[in-house]
Amino acid sequence: MAEVEEQQRSSEDGRVVVVADSDAETVADLTRPLVSRTDYREPREEGMGILGVPASAASRNVGKPPRVASLDVFRGLSIAGMILVDNAGGVWPSINHSPWNGVTLADFVMPFFLFIVGVALALTYERIRDRKAATQKAVGRAVKLCILGIILQGGYFHGLNNLAYGVDIQHIRWCGVLQRIAFGFLLVALCEIWAPRGHFHNIPEGTLGICKVYYVHWVVTATIVVTYLALLYGMYVPDWEFLPPSPASNSTLIQASSALTVKCGVRGDVGPACNVVGYLDRTLLGINHLHPRPVYQRTPDCSTKSPDYGPLPPGAPNWCKAPFDPEGLLSSLSSVGSCFIGLHFGHVLVHRKEHYSRIWHWFFPALGLLAVGLMLHILGMEFNKPLYSFSYLCFTGGAAGLVLTGFYLLVDVHGWRQPTVLLEWMGMHALLMYTLVACGVLPAALQGFYWGSPDNNLIAWIVVHGPWHYFQGFN
Repeated sequence: MAEVEEQQRSSEDGRVVVVADSDAETVADLTRPLVSRTDYREPREEGMGILGVPASAASRNVGKPPRVASLDVFRGLSIAGMILVDNAGGVWPSINHSPWNGVTLADFVMPFFLFIVGVALALTYERIRDRKAATQKAVGRAVKLCILGIILQGGYFHGLNNLAYGVDIQHIRWCGVLQRIAFGFLLVALCEIWAPRGHFHNIPEGTLGICKVYYVHWVVTATIVVTYLALLYGMYVPDWEFLPPSPASNSTLIQASSALTVKCGVRGDVGPACNVVGYLDRTLLGINHLHPRPVYQRTPDCSTKSPDYGPLPPGAPNWCKAPFDPEGLLSSLSSVGSCFIGLHFGHVLVHRKEHYSRIWHWFFPALGLLAVGLMLHILGMEFNKPLYSFSYLCFTGGAAGLVLTGFYLLVDVHGWRQPTVLLEWMGMHALLMYTLVACGVLPAALQGFYWGSPDNNLIAWIVVHGPWHYFQGFN
């Protein structure tokens, strides 16, 4: 059997690429380290970049620690998935977010983002020289991410077919995707910076070795999950009223003159109307600051075209007209668990230097999370992205682990870089892609240039004559 040939070559940007010989013996190849211990340099504590990209990764200087390319590919896949479902979800509602219970392609995007943030945090804070300085950097980046999220999703950009800008502060949306990522990033970063790590340099090869070193992280994760479940199933939700918004124009909203009442008076309800997640958001944030078009408006109770948006059916319940934030406070607390799962996978990457060991310590925990999530779903705790249910947390965390394992095997072990080069590039420019494409800033800017009439612009032409137009017949 041919011997393994493993060549390390430096690319133009200083990153190390592993190229495995096509005749290499699989087991032997997997047991080789990605980087030999003699050449490996400990990464410097330089803080965390936006959307989980380590700040040191952006540097082009030779001598920086080699990157694991599969992390960028994974992040790029998440960005590509978000762009796909945002633009094609209206054409194919089956890939759009589930109206309430269940999981679709779109429902994996957010957990994947949070997962890869956790993985990158483990690499960023492998060695911490100054805890206070690291904390200041983490807080600063989280604040910047929150501000950017409010600008992008708070209502300032009104989107396509509307050239107006600005938002009424009384109706600004405080929560959003970037705010949720910032919250998870900050909480996990502080835990990684300040929590004691046990015998950091003496980690046995056993399955629970890494868990014992980072036991505080697991205590924090368990506390978050227990707190979330206790509030979700134990807190009382009273009846509530709201003034349904009515569209007055393309850029403004007016309130109806009469309030609608939603009857609740229950505990442990996980339906759209009377769950604790919505109750806390209405109480603490204010109902005017929630998402005005929640996903449950696509349920059969609220849409004649379910699972797509559509007119209200006769006798539709009042809550169909109520706002609800898919990135609310309590659900964001639960979503931190996805970051902690990714953090554990990152710890494996830091402490296990051989391919085989990394894959072993990734594959079986990911499979276990999938099994736990599926079992909870079958037993009645259904997958639910708006509530970020515990079954959904486990299932999507396991799926993220398996996808990362697969990419690592293909890209970093066997060197299949060219088929994933686009995803890798997108992952290395995640914030740029999210801002310009996923949040619609680039299309909104392009439509500002028109000929004769605002409706006669490039974006309108693409919508009418572009590829989505030809696929609508298959919906």
